[in-house]
Amino acid sequence: MKKVFKVAGHDFAIIMPEGDRTWEEIQPYEPFVTEDNSNYVFTAELIDAMPDTADKQKVRTSCEALEAPRFDVYDWKGQWLFEGAPTFEAPVRFYLITDKAFTKAQFRMLGSTRFSFNSVIMLMFAFATERRNTLLMHSSVVVKEGKGYLFLGKSGTGKSTHSQLWLNNLEGCELLNDDNPVLRFEENGETRVYGSPWSGKTPCYRNLDYPVGAIVDLHQAKENKIQRMSIVKAYATMYMSSSGIRFLKELADGIHATTEKIVCSVPMYSLDCLPNAEAAYLCCKTVTQ
Repeated sequence: MKKVFKVAGHDFAIIMPEGDRTWEEIQPYEPFVTEDNSNYVFTAELIDAMPDTADKQKVRTSCEALEAPRFDVYDWKGQWLFEGAPTFEAPVRFYLITDKAFTKAQFRMLGSTRFSFNSVIMLMFAFATERRNTLLMHSSVVVKEGKGYLFLGKSGTGKSTHSQLWLNNLEGCELLNDDNPVLRFEENGETRVYGSPWSGKTPCYRNLDYPVGAIVDLHQAKENKIQRMSIVKAYATMYMSSSGIRFLKELADGIHATTEKIVCSVPMYSLDCLPNAEAAYLCCKTVTQ
């Protein structure tokens, strides 16, 4: 059974047996179902068993912290093999085999559907769209007066908290996505932010998109203070806040090109903040003027 989904204007197909219970566990994807036009950026097929990959060659391990997901990358028979786990020390919970162009994939899940399935599809989406003016971001997004405002920051900085402060204290705000929105630099030179099926712990899966009003990098502090970023600082911040593979030159070049276009078209700010209403007032007044 095949279903086709559209996220940020990109179609991808997922193939699984019709009676597989995974279909029942991926409700966040339902708002993104679209008609099949056979024009996919990638296809991903669930398989029952893994082939023998004993001759795989380790390329690298990607893990930002012990409690963060671990992705081991291998070169195997002219393809990429990814083995993923929810933490650095946890056992493997999914396998992903993909061609080097990231257009056709097979995957096998051993753990929870939420982690394994989402990891597979998010990885493939990021890899397949990095050369298409698209970035999958680590961010929370609030919409106000028809524009999207992205809040960036390291894990634990308070991205979701700051979004909630906007929602609770400023009129006319709504949440678009709370963890993994998508940015796309459009052909007309506009940067738009899209909802996605991936929103962390907050169930917010909205198939909507808006022009970006501003991007704000958050820092916990003892007082509220905001300033406009330089292009160089904005580039570094954006680059580190997007998902993707950077050890492959063609994909790294795609991330670089898209990041450069976005930071030159969207104002970016650095916000030192407390978790209070005043921080939301200051941020909103500055970035929406």
